Amino acid sequence: MAEENKVENSEAAQQSPEFAIQRIYTKDVSFETPNSPAVFQLEWKPEIKLDLDTRSTKLADNTYEVVLSVTVTATVEDKTAFLAEVQQAGIFTIGNLPEAQLAHTIGAFCPTTLFPYARETVASLVNRGSFPQFNLTPVNFEGLYASYVQQRATQDSAPQSSETH
Repeated sequence: MAEENKVENSEAAQQSPEFAIQRIYTKDVSFETPNSPAVFQLEWKPEIKLDLDTRSTKLADNTYEVVLSVTVTATVEDKTAFLAEVQQAGIFTIGNLPEAQLAHTIGAFCPTTLFPYARETVASLVNRGSFPQFNLTPVNFEGLYASYVQQRATQDSAPQSSETH
């Protein structure tokens, strides 16, 4: 009877979801102030543009690299004050998940994990560039992922046009 429990427990352990962070690292960083020092003479009322992107690569069975790219562009009077680009990456062990849950984990949960690191890097770069303190507002990656899935479903269900020659 004890042997039966050991077999059941080992099977349950093999089937239980697996998630672990192996490593979080900065893959690439860039900071530019193309209009300095002139931009420092302007009244500081910046327009901020934020671009986010994610990509993932399967490294091995149950091992994935996820990269969150954050680009922040600040303009003052149509002049670029600064451009900060950060690629924050992580290597994650993710196993025993259904395909949809795996995609959600890679597309929403991993970027949510990486964002605070990217946010801190951007804030540090802006500070070192001698600009006023800058903190990115939190991002709802769950909502972004849900929108992405809905958009894909809409595209997949749209009738395909056929071309005639």
